[in-house]
Amino acid sequence: MLNRPDWPAGYGRLVLDEVDSTNAEALRRSSTLNGACWILARRQTAGRGRQGRRWTDPSGNFATSLILPLQDPPARKALRSFVAALALHDALVDLTGLPGAFTLKWPNDVLLHGGKLSGILLESDGDRALVIGIGVNLRSAPQPDGEALFPPVALRIETGLDIGAERLLDHLAPAFDRWETRLRTDGFAPLRAAFLDRAARLGERVRARTPSVTHEGRFETIDADGALVLSTLQGPVTVPAADVFFP
Repeated sequence: MLNRPDWPAGYGRLVLDEVDSTNAEALRRSSTLNGACWILARRQTAGRGRQGRRWTDPSGNFATSLILPLQDPPARKALRSFVAALALHDALVDLTGLPGAFTLKWPNDVLLHGGKLSGILLESDGDRALVIGIGVNLRSAPQPDGEALFPPVALRIETGLDIGAERLLDHLAPAFDRWETRLRTDGFAPLRAAFLDRAARLGERVRARTPSVTHEGRFETIDADGALVLSTLQGPVTVPAADVFFP
């Protein structure tokens, strides 16, 4: 049963008690679905993050993946990272009424009071579909490990608000549909502007680490392809993908 009358048309919804990983489950099911579908797990036992990092998911938190049928080229698919981040930001602000508490860290993390609240992972099922995994620390945050770039935080601990996973999905799905429609209709420009308006540390010094090099400079903007643009002593540097640190 849907909890909101504005659940977007064309999107299915599947709520499971337990899975290993919602992204893994979505990839297993993508060939059997005829359209987009949100998969929500009440418990996730083997979540994963970017670059193979483990995503720890204590009970009561939010774990979902969207199967999005998509045949766009890879660079265009990657823009759904911004769609997901903007949608999650909107859903959290709508539910909490705290717009000043949330910021977006390039390319897709949602920060709460400067701590890492969520993670977003995109995986492609060949030419058939894109899978977008979203995890949010609703009730508790895992202990930071040696690889943590930002201390994890939990929504309930930081704000005192106890928001259930299905309620968050009820707000996230229509927000995603609005930004996805905007991307398909108007291109990336309005999403770029909205992301920069919500961006953490815009105009400040950051470090962007790739597997081969670390760049340090002022976070100038993101370009028309979604890449990070830094102003450095050697001139502008464009970084398509990296881990970003705040000094």
